[in-house]
Amino acid sequence: MAFESITDNKIAELLSLPKKVSNPKARAKNKDGHEQYNYNIICTGSEQYLFELYTRQNKRDGMEDDFSCGLNWVAPNRETLMLCRYNGPNHNHPNRLENEKLGYVCHIHKTSEKYIQANLKPEGHASASNKYYTLHGALFCLINECNITGITAEPDEPKLL
Repeated sequence: MAFESITDNKIAELLSLPKKVSNPKARAKNKDGHEQYNYNIICTGSEQYLFELYTRQNKRDGMEDDFSCGLNWVAPNRETLMLCRYNGPNHNHPNRLENEKLGYVCHIHKTSEKYIQANLKPEGHASASNKYYTLHGALFCLINECNITGITAEPDEPKLL
């Protein structure tokens, strides 16, 4: 299944579906200096929708701001589409179609019909965010914004100026 025909409405529907983690005690995998957890997710209203959630943290000294968590939709043919991704501020993300760079800030990627039609990374567009500044804070935002239960995370404490 190619994703060229997916619409912004379908993406919004997939993000809003009620979801539950089916393996909340997933074990960490360490690879290339990163620690990653992979979770399987089922739609609580319909077994036809499956998802995957990951969290990844760079464990090298001085790389605490290199983290990411994201939600994939697993299509019926097992192809995956990244629906959203919450990144740390470790790189200056470019929004290619808008010809802009966000700077070194936390940012949230959302898949869009516009980027799919342009044959770019579906989740290539990102928006700066001050909702989180750690992986745990990013995961808290993701599970709340994507209607996921069966796993918990705490929001980041507000930063004092």
